[in-house]
Amino acid sequence: MTTTEHPAGAVPSRTVRQLARYTLIGGSGVALDLLVFLFLHNAAGLHEQLANVIGTTLGTTNNFVLNALFTFDRRDRIVVRLLRFHAVGLTGLALTFLLFLVFTDALGIDADLVKAASLPPVLALQFALNRKWSFG
Repeated sequence: MTTTEHPAGAVPSRTVRQLARYTLIGGSGVALDLLVFLFLHNAAGLHEQLANVIGTTLGTTNNFVLNALFTFDRRDRIVVRLLRFHAVGLTGLALTFLLFLVFTDALGIDADLVKAASLPPVLALQFALNRKWSFG
């Protein structure tokens, strides 16, 4: 077996390490997003939509920089990678939007539960896309 082959069902350890780092970095981006939103909306009096855009943009940019450095070890084609990373972020937004339509609007399930339940599939989708497209 070569170093690139793995037994059936085995997950390469590099992928597991990348997923762990990606998840931890994502948590830092979520925390930054939330803190910026709370400050701008509650302390500075900014409209929630504007505060949300600023917080989300800062959190996403934080995640891009940290993932480029520590998860995927990429320092080339930064602008292209950043644009792709933000585009992948929009896929997560779209998936969450669809989940709200189905589970909250159509089935009446609490939006907080749907949001919480959306995190694992959004994480998996975005990790796969970013690993292949943004940083591949």
